[in-house]
Amino acid sequence: MNTSTLTGGVGGGSVEIMDTTLRDGEQTSGVSFMPHEKLMICRALLEDLCVDRVEVASARVSEGELEAVQRITRWAESKDLLDRVEILGFVDNGKSLDWIQRAGARTMNLLCKGSLRHCQGQLGKTLQEHAADIRRNVMMANERGIAVNLYLEDWSGGMKEQKDYVFNLMDTIVDLPLKRIMLPDTLGILNPLETLNFVRQMVERYPNVHFDFHAHNDYDLAVSNVLAAVLGGAQGLHTAINGLGERAGNAPLASVQAILKDHFNAKTNINEVELNKVAHMVESYSGIAIPPNKPITGSAVFTQVAGVHADGDNKQGLYQNALKPERFGRRREYALGKASGKASIRMNLEELGLDLSDEDMKKVTDRIIELGDKKELVTQEDLPYIIRDVLKHSEEDERVRLLSYMVSTAYGLRPMAQVRLQIDDEIYEESAQGDGQYDAFVRAVRHIYRDRLGRKFPWLSNYRVTIPPGGRTDALVETTIEWVFEEKNYRTHALDADQTEAAIKATIKLLNIIEPIYENKAEG
Repeated sequence: MNTSTLTGGVGGGSVEIMDTTLRDGEQTSGVSFMPHEKLMICRALLEDLCVDRVEVASARVSEGELEAVQRITRWAESKDLLDRVEILGFVDNGKSLDWIQRAGARTMNLLCKGSLRHCQGQLGKTLQEHAADIRRNVMMANERGIAVNLYLEDWSGGMKEQKDYVFNLMDTIVDLPLKRIMLPDTLGILNPLETLNFVRQMVERYPNVHFDFHAHNDYDLAVSNVLAAVLGGAQGLHTAINGLGERAGNAPLASVQAILKDHFNAKTNINEVELNKVAHMVESYSGIAIPPNKPITGSAVFTQVAGVHADGDNKQGLYQNALKPERFGRRREYALGKASGKASIRMNLEELGLDLSDEDMKKVTDRIIELGDKKELVTQEDLPYIIRDVLKHSEEDERVRLLSYMVSTAYGLRPMAQVRLQIDDEIYEESAQGDGQYDAFVRAVRHIYRDRLGRKFPWLSNYRVTIPPGGRTDALVETTIEWVFEEKNYRTHALDADQTEAAIKATIKLLNIIEPIYENKAEG
């Protein structure tokens, strides 16, 4: 066994990172990367993130997998990175080695049985028989010039149930030409205290062995367990981007990196500023969305919502910690919603280069709080639209007020609308059907103007919907409607989380604009 030069643990020690997104991560239910996607992710992991090693596939899976690995190894060899590319292989009398050689790789991660239960129950062999098979395959790889790391599958189960099996197996194979022994918590059954204890026992019994620890997240303890493993003396950790992996997944690289650095002062080669970019690349290729509250990479984790937080940050950075968003290629944001205060809004305005008077600020704040009751988040990109909507169309002199409305739609039936308007001191109510919800609303209002008031109703000439840049499916919608009335053109805007309601608000604004025209005609 080769002695590693790395020093695990705390106090400035170095920790080696092996990322298994492309092997164990691809075992996430529903995830299958295309060959070119695997190459793109591998390049990002090695060149951008600077992980120490990548596990890119399992041997003998498919011809498509072979093509993907061949692409990776050709690229890696051209960059002098081939020794950092690893493939999971099996104790199968050289069949995995044949596949790995065809793929162009030079490192095999040999999967062996780390518990008596797996050895007997899956292989039907004794420890001695399995050890002999391991020895034969390792020596075969050595003869072919392929380096070997050894996985002790279900090592955690072995340490919990029959520790003698683990130690006896290790005693039998420790003299083999192995680069690393890798200790998986295959079923995610360990807690941090057990992990610390078991890893420490391995390190103390085999001090010249380089141990990796491979966590699974079944109890949501993967991150805690990899850190306990480092405390126990493990020199390498296995991670996956976004925590992808079998069942509940693996330890997410972003979280592991941040905690190693900030809490243990441990050194890795990870380039933190690329973590967010690579996380979203994997999100796109895998189809597995990153939760908004996912540490480091979630869309909301650097967004302050409460107004008091924005105020504290504005004064002395009181609500910030060592996880500076700039470390990860991101920036801090201050959400605009029903919990917003003036500090949140002012900080967003400053970033946009805008300034408002106290009176206008109050109007904008009130509107943001109103919108925040309707949608999860009002974005900075929404802000200019809100300002225009609020300040350009003051409601102080409204003569036409929408008291209530109801629109409904059902499959196979025409949409319906019921509308209640107040014009000056009189209240009118009508209903109508239409070709859409907004059309039904307009028809009901037209009945009020034509049938009840005997007035000519404006003609809608154009209708446009705009979503602010960067908006999502819950983005604010700005509706712009162009009208023709008495041979003059009018244009009204309105903003809302709901497209139909934005259009209705734009219509009410138009009715207020033309109300004096009706009055002048009546007087004339």
